[in-house]
Amino acid sequence: MGERPYKIVIGLEVHVQLLTESKLFCGCSTKFGAPPNTQTCPVCIGMPGVLPVMNRKAFELAVKTGLALNGEIARFSKWDRKNYYYPDLPKGYQISQYDLPICRGGYLDIPAEDGEGTRRIGIIRVHLEEDAGKSMHDEKAGRADSRIDLNRAGTPLLEIVTKPDLRSPTEAKTFLTELKLLLNYLEVSDCNMQEGSLRVDANINLHIPTDDGQYVATPIVEVKNMNSFRAVERALTYEAQRQYEAFLETGHKLGDVPKQTRGWDEDAQITRPQRSKEESSDYRYFPEPDLVPVTITEEELERIRATLGELPAEIRRRLQTTYQITAYDSDVIVNQGRAFVDYYCRLAQGCGDGKMAANWVQQDVLRTLNERQWTIAQFPVSADNLAELLRKVRGGELDTAKARMVFAEMVEQCCSAGEAIQRLGIVQVDEGELRRLCEELVAANPRVVAEVKAGKDKAIGSLVGQAKKRNPNINPARVKEICLELIQRQS
Repeated sequence: MGERPYKIVIGLEVHVQLLTESKLFCGCSTKFGAPPNTQTCPVCIGMPGVLPVMNRKAFELAVKTGLALNGEIARFSKWDRKNYYYPDLPKGYQISQYDLPICRGGYLDIPAEDGEGTRRIGIIRVHLEEDAGKSMHDEKAGRADSRIDLNRAGTPLLEIVTKPDLRSPTEAKTFLTELKLLLNYLEVSDCNMQEGSLRVDANINLHIPTDDGQYVATPIVEVKNMNSFRAVERALTYEAQRQYEAFLETGHKLGDVPKQTRGWDEDAQITRPQRSKEESSDYRYFPEPDLVPVTITEEELERIRATLGELPAEIRRRLQTTYQITAYDSDVIVNQGRAFVDYYCRLAQGCGDGKMAANWVQQDVLRTLNERQWTIAQFPVSADNLAELLRKVRGGELDTAKARMVFAEMVEQCCSAGEAIQRLGIVQVDEGELRRLCEELVAANPRVVAEVKAGKDKAIGSLVGQAKKRNPNINPARVKEICLELIQRQS
């Protein structure tokens, strides 16, 4: 694909549902999947005369996220009313934050698109707000109506707004993947897009070069209704091309084209116009009169900072340095979560080979977890038991094929490597016996010996095959090694 004749400029607004048991300003449950309108109270459905009370845990989770994103935590922040009218917003306004958010600035480093180093994506702000309800539009049952479920109204959301630093749809997807991983490690959200725990709006426009060395900027379009990271990538790819074609069709004159909001149609794989894009003045923000401002002390800030733990980027660097594995290997391991990282580290230490441990957890362990739908906590083979198996492979007691048979037995029987070997009837061949067998094979196969001496190393496979027929318990790698040694002595 050739170089684009324009630069893509993307900024993201990510809404994350926080892992609290109750809503942001009342005690109603946030549990997903309850019957419609059963998790509501006068506060979250906006009845007259009620007063909100802030959820302290939601505030602390917001601060924790801001710290992990390298932002500046406000020692004083306040609540604001964002006014707009929609059927699933029962109060006619949303309690949010406008000019004094919990966190300003910050950044998140992501892998560069070319695979070399990282790209730093700036964060404008991180703030708390309450969620709206859910509108359910009938499109198939024939009622031709819309129904409102207010279970989600008042759920604590964290809005993370990036700078327009992203330069491609793929980079936007990479940022979201890295952000989701960070939030999972922080345990501030499960980020389940299917349940609405993470939602993304994207602002995109193009900077198109002109002949005089300047550029023309297309109007910013906000894209909504994207229900997966892949959908974000597809929607932005389509929208960039649509904007460029519109630029060409209008004769390069876009000054009068208004900003707009468009929705992604997953079935048609296109964006469709929804409405003109609102400005902040359209929401008529003003301070929330029913909530006092929020302050945080240095002592509270340090207490929350102490709960961050080791974050994904730091863990990747540690794994690469400590266990001498590649950036790709460390990325795969870290992406499985903190418990999986702990399993790998114990395994690598126990077997004494970080690369071998990385190969086994990525191939055999992950495959088994995916097939059985297990978490690493449910995996029946402990890191210590698997390390015992890998030490036998490193020591030449087992070849990889037999080791995988032993591994499968360990999974099925929840036993150690030694017990699995005994169950399978695998007997270690004495080194002296193995050497005598190799001497016999070399003496009995002069043609194979001649081919090996002529540089055809693959011919040694014939001797290995004969050895396996005579004794299924032999280690093929060790047989190859001894036979080559004997043949080289003849040269």
